Amino acid sequence: MSRVLVTGAAGFLGSHFCERLLEEGHEVVAMDNLVTGEPDNLDEFFYEDGFSFHEHDVTEFIHVPGDLDWVVHLASLASPEFYDAHPIKTLKVGALGTHKTLGLAKAKDASYFFASTSEVYGDPEVNPQPEDYRGSVDPFGPRSCYDESKRYGESLVRAYRNEHDVDVRIARIFNTYGPRMRLDDGRVVPTFIRQALAGEDLTVYGDGSQTRSFCYVSDLIEGFRKLMASDVETPVNLGNPDERTIVELAETIIELTDSESGIVNEPLPPQDPKVRCPDIRKAREELGWKPEVSLGTGLERTIEAVAVDR
Repeated sequence: MSRVLVTGAAGFLGSHFCERLLEEGHEVVAMDNLVTGEPDNLDEFFYEDGFSFHEHDVTEFIHVPGDLDWVVHLASLASPEFYDAHPIKTLKVGALGTHKTLGLAKAKDASYFFASTSEVYGDPEVNPQPEDYRGSVDPFGPRSCYDESKRYGESLVRAYRNEHDVDVRIARIFNTYGPRMRLDDGRVVPTFIRQALAGEDLTVYGDGSQTRSFCYVSDLIEGFRKLMASDVETPVNLGNPDERTIVELAETIIELTDSESGIVNEPLPPQDPKVRCPDIRKAREELGWKPEVSLGTGLERTIEAVAVDR
């Protein structure tokens, strides 16, 4: 049984991760400043033994009494809607938040888990993207506050590993979806589901030929746990290599919701990646992990959860 600090605990991924840890019998110290996290995400297990919640900004000094076995840094403004609105907060949570949580891990002699992103690859010239691809990122571009915060975070994790011998893990997360996603966060799956259920036309940017891959949340959380159980201290891609076009995703969601919505096209945002697909050979070979939930099944579960919440 471990004692684990989870930052960003009230967010989409954070709440699912906390729930998984509690199911396994671990003690969870949850932390979130609730800028984008939602307390309702924690309702199902808020009063369970072994769970405590602290409203705190991880860019400030972090004090956690007692021992910790793991510090898991999931706090992030991960959607374009939010990091566009809060670019400085986004940079600070990737820089100062990572620094503060790494310092805590060092002080507690705890292992450290950093949630990075496929956005470190930028608008890639290689598809699918392996971990050794260095990316094509504009440090002064419209998405740079998020991209560079994660790139800097990875570099800081490496520095703490090399200089202070902190035991580290880095997950490069590709598009993930599932229950508890905010419908207003601007990411494509919740946006399409919200529009389809409301009978609105689905907004596709460009001609919809750009591709993404979509990993169901339970698969990603299993990847987190396998990475934590491994001794792999270098970045690992976690995502589903089932690559789909955006227009194909829109058509699938319209069909699954039995909606009469159509599709409208709007101009492509600047520097929107044309492709995004993980090369997961490293995760397969070193973690024994691969996604199991198909896109159709995952979308059905997500749509059902959204319909119940509505």
